Amino acid sequence: MYEDWKENILPLIDEYHGFGMVPLADLFNHKTGAEDVHFTSVSPNQEYEDDVDSENGDNNELSKISGHDKRDSTCENSYIHSDSESDYSSVTGEDPMMLQMIMVREVKSGDEVFNTYGSLGNAALLHRYGFTEAHNPFDIVNIDLELVLKWGCSLFSSRYCRARLSLWRRINISGSVSENSEYFEVSSNGEPELELLTLLYIMLLPDNTCHKLDISICTADKVSANIGMILSEKHDITWSTSSEISKDLLLTEKVCRALLALADIRESCYGSKSIDEDVEALKRCCMTERKLYHSLMLRISERRILEKFRTYATAGAQIQTFQDANGTSTTRKRLKKH
Repeated sequence: MYEDWKENILPLIDEYHGFGMVPLADLFNHKTGAEDVHFTSVSPNQEYEDDVDSENGDNNELSKISGHDKRDSTCENSYIHSDSESDYSSVTGEDPMMLQMIMVREVKSGDEVFNTYGSLGNAALLHRYGFTEAHNPFDIVNIDLELVLKWGCSLFSSRYCRARLSLWRRINISGSVSENSEYFEVSSNGEPELELLTLLYIMLLPDNTCHKLDISICTADKVSANIGMILSEKHDITWSTSSEISKDLLLTEKVCRALLALADIRESCYGSKSIDEDVEALKRCCMTERKLYHSLMLRISERRILEKFRTYATAGAQIQTFQDANGTSTTRKRLKKH
């Protein structure tokens, strides 16, 4: 098996082709957060209790990059293990590239044994392994920086947008980067990253406040604290470099409108069909049409996140309206700066 892998798979593993299949690990199908088997490089003297306690946590990186194979792996015994440490040593030869396969939960005889390829959303699962999962708790939606700039240029000049983007970068903030594309993630509950809210906030700052922020960046020792200083002045709160930035403080009425506009722009990527039409198409789709089935699953899961994203923005606007009307300051959640 190893020789076949080394001859046929290993030569294809590079930056262009991506990951390769892992021998034996790929006999196991994937189940998000509920794997039965765990691949690890722990020494035979290390207890496995930590693996059992963290069975829903992060997995070994090699487990994450294993491919998807539809062949079933069933459990013939309650546990799969080495009979002794000497057996383990003779098999691995103390080779750090060898993996140990252990059971992290009891499995009844005859049941399928699952591995996990990592805590991945449907987009990553489909891209890497060719399948999706219903109700995947790790689903996300990416909003490209280009879409944010497209929104900005619909309101301001391109020169204005470039200047505000440069200012945002100068306070030591950036989005995620993959394959030369910068983007922001929206979580499965519809909550955007702090970095996106900060960029929108700076894009919409009045010129005089923006100028003040520009000057403070040039003189401050810790540039990442400058946005907090601006927020503290506006909301009459005490700020220090160890303080946490509240997303609610960034959710001005204008920022919330920007979020709604970004949701519409991102939604337009799916074409003219509504999400209800996609749901009906999925019901009619047969599992034998694998490409269509999983692409519809991905579309629907992402569009449902966008619905929650809109709800998040709408709720933020309502809180802002309440604060403006009553002169009070309420926050739902404080998150640390990245």
